[in-house]
Amino acid sequence: MNQTTRLAYGTMEILDLRHFSSADLRPLIDDETRTWSRLLSWDYSGSAEMILRYVDAKILPGYAAIDRGRIFGYAFFVYEGNKGVIGDLFVASNNGSRLPSRREVESRLLVHVIETLQQSPGIHRVEAQLLAHESGLVSRPFLEQGFQRYPRLFMVQRLDRHLPNSAALPKHIRIRPWGEEDYQPAAAVITAAYRGHVDSDINDQYRTLSGALRFLNNIVRFPGCGTFDPESSFVAINTGLRSVLGVILCSRVRHDVGHVTQVCLLPEYRSHGIGEALLGCSAANLRRRKFSSLSLTVTEVNTRAVDLYKRLGFETKRVFDAFVWEG
Repeated sequence: MNQTTRLAYGTMEILDLRHFSSADLRPLIDDETRTWSRLLSWDYSGSAEMILRYVDAKILPGYAAIDRGRIFGYAFFVYEGNKGVIGDLFVASNNGSRLPSRREVESRLLVHVIETLQQSPGIHRVEAQLLAHESGLVSRPFLEQGFQRYPRLFMVQRLDRHLPNSAALPKHIRIRPWGEEDYQPAAAVITAAYRGHVDSDINDQYRTLSGALRFLNNIVRFPGCGTFDPESSFVAINTGLRSVLGVILCSRVRHDVGHVTQVCLLPEYRSHGIGEALLGCSAANLRRRKFSSLSLTVTEVNTRAVDLYKRLGFETKRVFDAFVWEG
């Protein structure tokens, strides 16, 4: 599908997103921002403004669903080397109109995006994580095109609850605030922590040091997962070796809501209460600053992590899907 793509379904058309400006897309983006706030307690406005800037620059590939000149749905993707990443999918309620159902429009947008990516020269992998969509609701186009599906949990801990203190750490382990000097050591921890792990099947950036550095740069520099919050981000140190062995990174996704964008440990340091202590440090910092809650995502089959989060007071608020295609 190229930039001139125009496909009609009754009064609905699917058009290349690069035909449009931010003014055309803003009413739909505003609707999406309200949806993220309602479903996830997430201020999507930073991501929304970045999307609109890319739309005006005509550099955001994707498709828009149009009815009588009005955009009521869109999906976009990005290219990262030999990989494509589906960044977003949103369709407004059609309020009983004669248009296809919301699910049908979502499916048609996804079919166009998936076909475009799979047919793009040099693209051998496609990833998608659709946090605002309940598990299974948009899975059909992915499964029909050979994607693997990985259910994931969106979990939330209320910070007004006083939970038991974490067990004491081994005396040679210290937790300190995140610093700019921690990029490289944290990337090394990520690659070691996720070697052979299901999450490295979902996100291939975890597989290499360079990929982990790109991942860290994305979550620290860009608003896709909220605004990075260094105050509630920490590293665990082996004081004898003077080396980083664990990391937790948090963002602000609303003025009073934190989100864990990454928490991991070197495998040999698991089962010593360090992950629990890192989460406790972040929660305590956010609680002191009057945050109301802390959220995170975890892959459902990672039962060890899920059980820890439940023990720490996290509750599952929704289940969503990650999808991966290897060409």
